[in-house]
Amino acid sequence: MPERYRNCEIASFTMKRLSCLFSVIMVIILAAVHEVIAQDHQFDTIILHGRVIDGSGNPWYKADLGIRDGRIVAIGDLSNATARRTIEANDHIVAPGFIEMMGGDSYVLVRDAVSAESKLQQGCTTLFVGEGDSEAPQNDFTAKLAEGQSPDAKVTWHNFAEYFALLSKHGIGMNVIHNVGAAQVRQVVIGDTNRAPTPEELDKMKALVAEAMQQGASGLSSALIYPPGNYASTQELVALAKVAAQYDGIYLSHIRNESGDLLAAIDEAISIGKQAGLPVHIYHLKAAGAENWHLVEEALKRIQAARDSGLDVTADAYPYIYNGLDLGAFIPPDAFSAGREALTRSLADPAVRQKLEAQIKTRTDWENWYQHIGSDWNNVLIAKVPKGMDSQYEGLSLHQVAVLRKQDDWTTFFDLVQQGDPSVDPRSMNEDQKKAIYRAPWVSISSDASPANPAKDAHVHPRTFGTFPRIYAKYVREEHVLTLEDAVRKMTSLPADLLGLYDRGRIAPGMAADLVIFDPDKIQDTATYAKPATYPTGIDAVLVNGTVAVEHGKSSGQMAGQVLIHKLFMQSSPVR
Repeated sequence: MPERYRNCEIASFTMKRLSCLFSVIMVIILAAVHEVIAQDHQFDTIILHGRVIDGSGNPWYKADLGIRDGRIVAIGDLSNATARRTIEANDHIVAPGFIEMMGGDSYVLVRDAVSAESKLQQGCTTLFVGEGDSEAPQNDFTAKLAEGQSPDAKVTWHNFAEYFALLSKHGIGMNVIHNVGAAQVRQVVIGDTNRAPTPEELDKMKALVAEAMQQGASGLSSALIYPPGNYASTQELVALAKVAAQYDGIYLSHIRNESGDLLAAIDEAISIGKQAGLPVHIYHLKAAGAENWHLVEEALKRIQAARDSGLDVTADAYPYIYNGLDLGAFIPPDAFSAGREALTRSLADPAVRQKLEAQIKTRTDWENWYQHIGSDWNNVLIAKVPKGMDSQYEGLSLHQVAVLRKQDDWTTFFDLVQQGDPSVDPRSMNEDQKKAIYRAPWVSISSDASPANPAKDAHVHPRTFGTFPRIYAKYVREEHVLTLEDAVRKMTSLPADLLGLYDRGRIAPGMAADLVIFDPDKIQDTATYAKPATYPTGIDAVLVNGTVAVEHGKSSGQMAGQVLIHKLFMQSSPVR
């Protein structure tokens, strides 16, 4: 080969090698530049120019927040820092995400992801779930009951470990924490019958509570107005609460009476806490019925006295004078002693209806909601009807439904219970008791309502969509019952401490970046009894674990929520 061709070949080969080497070098350089750029961002998100209310009750202060990997990592002047995303707070309030102390149901977050927005749009980032019943444990009997109440539900799990794995695999829009229900374990072991457990059955119930606590439940809950929860004796509850106490749990209760026997019911809850050796929390504290409103003052004194004696007793309340329950709760609970299905069948007999009507009108030895509403069916609003019942009843009073059906009120009442037992909103409270309750420093905030989709649940109780903004609009801004800082504390650090969520409920370095930004002058609930499924206004942004979930009323659709595990086992760290 002539020399010149050989040189050209060598030159060509060399150029190819150099070109390849250049490409490799460029890839390395670009990767290095990308890494430098990435490192140059000190934070994932910066919130600028906020008035920080840290959740402790301290006055607000001006600062920026830096967030990295779902945690608050810096507080101060971050105007020269860099982040992948910057949120301008515009001198509005930056607070910890609100913790819903009584949020009903978490499985709805799996069935319908949009339902999370009913809480997130209010600034709620953590949902506390369970009131007597609970998502676990489950067996064939309880699964059938759950699927009957929610036809789109499919119970495929048996315990909390399996249920938490389901939530984590599916993804949820907000954080959830659970307790185990006393009525739930009773149904798993005994069913719906009204009798005491045998010693062997009680041991099985205790074992189920222990399993739930070991798998991350926060405590034991009871609902002592509804069957089968009301069948439990005080000593049965003490026995189960002692198990929860072994795992550093708490006892939470919808107490046995919220009207004429309110004080005795509070005494029972306190006694259970003392005997079992664990903290006590009273759900949605109230005095129902005008004849009982005066009892609130003494109820608050008794709880404070228990606290002064060294027992940790707290409560929560929702800011509405209509409460919510199933219409069947107007029937004496002993009528359900053979189970709900048996009671429903018996209502086909006119004689049974006549007997129950007489009892409802005259008996005072139970939580008589008919008397609490002043014996006036106009004071009972139909909130939500079950599948198959006429949806036009929703939003009407029971009396209006009776007129529509061309029936008398009592016939309509029994018919509706028999045909599916709709949820209702009876007017039973007054504003004075709400103000007195909220002034107690140990009272947190709850809605007592499950998440809901506004497109599917048009006639839920307005507390479902409006509870937390209503506190700021009504009890802070308009009526000055609470200061802004104390209202935040009641929604953040107070419930976080109760539930052992020590990495939430406050703004401080290292805390989870569950945050809400709102305008204190404009935050407002818009949900009414006539049109309850409407989102509030005045909330700029909501972050769950550092991820923007809501911004200017729009959902991001991000599934950044976590299952939070009881502090004794995982120090509130999430299930991943």
